[in-house]
Amino acid sequence: MQLELRHLQAVCQIAEAGSLGRAARRLGVSQPSLSAQLRRIERVTGGDLFVRSRYGTELTPLGRFVLARARRVLSEMDALGTRARSVAADAPLRLGCILLVLVDGLLEQTDISLSGREITVELEHSVTALARMLGAGRYDAIVYGEVNGHEVPLPEGAMVRTLIPQEPFSIRMSDQHPLVAREFIDLADLADEPWMALVEDDDGGPEAFVEACARTGFVPALRHRITDRKMQYALIARGRAVALSQPTAPEADGTVMRPLLGTPLTGRIRLAWNRSAVPPQQAELLYRAAACAYLANVDNNAFHRAWWDAHPELHPPCEPERPLSSDA
Repeated sequence: MQLELRHLQAVCQIAEAGSLGRAARRLGVSQPSLSAQLRRIERVTGGDLFVRSRYGTELTPLGRFVLARARRVLSEMDALGTRARSVAADAPLRLGCILLVLVDGLLEQTDISLSGREITVELEHSVTALARMLGAGRYDAIVYGEVNGHEVPLPEGAMVRTLIPQEPFSIRMSDQHPLVAREFIDLADLADEPWMALVEDDDGGPEAFVEACARTGFVPALRHRITDRKMQYALIARGRAVALSQPTAPEADGTVMRPLLGTPLTGRIRLAWNRSAVPPQQAELLYRAAACAYLANVDNNAFHRAWWDAHPELHPPCEPERPLSSDA
């Protein structure tokens, strides 16, 4: 067996994630599959790259050696792709996104050219991966979320602008849930519920959620982790789980949304771009498109519209009637 780029990427992801489980989720593979791949890589490199324990993984001296060279090779390959793209003047602007509610609207907003430049949109489940690929030139811009003040490290040369400084997380539950008649849900009253785990594990969300539950005296039972929205909603409708949700999330049959008492968890949505790939005018147009996509969902839930109207200082500029063009 010879080492391939995917093997080097796996080593980097395991090192960055600190555990095989988190790395497997970021790579979109099962943990047993990634473990088997790591064993094959270690046979080629001649020894263990990581020390495994119940607390995660830690690099061995050999692992640090391989990681440094893997990053160098991947950086060179990414640079090759970036330089090749720069030769093609008509190359599309590549946007990477976390599965935020605004993404659906953003796809519509950017379904036209941006100053004569087409846009492609790809979804990821890891904020860390998004930031790394922005630095590597895989994406020209990214839209992502952060929870309770967590700040995602961005690569050198990246510019960042906050779209939504703050939004309160809410709860999605079955419309037959015993608490459905309440206007606000106290997190403590959900102590015995099975929870849908957050899809992203590196935006500060899991830690903030566990800490919020601990403050109310319980450890959440994270029973399900499903990335498909329809499957999530179906499970919640059957009363099999409750879930944290963005307050702009749409209605779903058999479920209801309720705000959390005291807003123990808040999110922030940001846009970052590579300044060498996205000129200022295009960055401004992209920002406005994302802002308009968010605002289009504010009325999905009446409680969020009321909260939003009470916080005008959080509102981004948006001109939905203006086309996304160089004349904007």
